Amino acid sequence: MATRTSNSRSSRSNTSSSSNRSAFQWGSAGAIASAAIGGAMFAVAANLGRKAAMQGLSAAAGNWADSLTAEHKAVLLMFDKMLDTEDNQTKRRALLLLQLGHALDKHAYAEEHVIYPCLRESNDESVAELLETEHGEVKTYLHRLANMPKDSPEWIGLVQEFRDAVAAHARMEEDEVFPQLRAEIDEALDKRITREVNKAGFMMA
Repeated sequence: MATRTSNSRSSRSNTSSSSNRSAFQWGSAGAIASAAIGGAMFAVAANLGRKAAMQGLSAAAGNWADSLTAEHKAVLLMFDKMLDTEDNQTKRRALLLLQLGHALDKHAYAEEHVIYPCLRESNDESVAELLETEHGEVKTYLHRLANMPKDSPEWIGLVQEFRDAVAAHARMEEDEVFPQLRAEIDEALDKRITREVNKAGFMMA
């Protein structure tokens, strides 16, 4: 009888120990899963926060024309930082070029998906085509700089040429295209374009 009692206690002890181990293991997996989910949610929130912060700088400028003009100025400042580098600062040049490419992609997306379609609706299709062609030239410059050695003596000269082209494009939009388009639309459409430009910018930020 004593042997049975001992075996019974041992069995209960093993069962309890096994149960405890299972509960602990499940708890660890649950904790890991919760941490992973929490980490993913944090990453999503951080990305949304980054997007909001980046786009907020442009959106704070006011209407769509002011916002895009502010982006022009920011891009030209990036060019100036690139022009201020030395041939041995290859990593800095590569980083600045990456940042410039992202800023130009974001800016072009808003213009090509919102502003240029509005130009076409306002019978300014030839202007829209010209501006889109110049955006294509921007991609060509980015490609050439990305594939050129960052310590090349020709690198700075190409950056300057690229900056001059972007500056001319920006001046045409700011001095002619944007004012003319705003003069042709009513206040409601002006506000809608502003919302759409901000939304497009947020998507690409």
